[in-house]
Amino acid sequence: MEHVELLAVAAHPDDVELTSAGTLMKMIDAGYSAGLLDLTEGEMGTRGTPEVRADEAEAARRVIGARFRANLGLGDARLTASVENRMAVAQAIRDTRPRTVILPYWEGRHPDHYTAATLGYEACYAAGLRKADLDGAPHRPHTILYSTMYHHDAPPSFAVDITPYFERKLEAIRCFESQFGGDMSEVVTVYPAWARLVDRIRTECRFYGHRIGVEYAEPYAVRETLAIDDVVDMRTPSI
Repeated sequence: MEHVELLAVAAHPDDVELTSAGTLMKMIDAGYSAGLLDLTEGEMGTRGTPEVRADEAEAARRVIGARFRANLGLGDARLTASVENRMAVAQAIRDTRPRTVILPYWEGRHPDHYTAATLGYEACYAAGLRKADLDGAPHRPHTILYSTMYHHDAPPSFAVDITPYFERKLEAIRCFESQFGGDMSEVVTVYPAWARLVDRIRTECRFYGHRIGVEYAEPYAVRETLAIDDVVDMRTPSI
């Protein structure tokens, strides 16, 4: 891992692609450095193996353009916000020193997802403690964003226009052939077939895009009140 300005933290390989890939691509094209941190290997997934998913994750990283992708192997379907896990993620925060961190939303159907949100926040705080038993200088990210994609009961604080990056987002997701490709008939209740998955992603991104007056967007929430310095030149129309 290396120093980056933007770090996306996810519970499983493919989570970042489904929620935040367009934003990452846009920020990288804007000149920011970005990295990906998966907390588990996805080893409990219905399809694929950790080895296959690791190869797919690396292929998706190349599509996104992130500088690195790391995996902490903290246990799929048994991820906990333990002190040990918190300090492992905090060490990654110190190693990479991001200004902004993207986390999953703090509520959700999959326990690993909301646990990753809790664990990520606690790790960002712990990484800034001078007396923490961690290598490197203390570092605390400035901004924490929570992806609200697929959480319709969670009003986003803002959305990022990803219209020029939407097809590349699909390309990154398509790298996970073991999860979303081939014959899905036996696991359709777990994973939708690729055509249905694309339709859902397109619908979700178009929904948030239309809410801000563009074609496709990815939504995010923050816990703090956002500061706006220019109330005259605000992009999204009210009427």
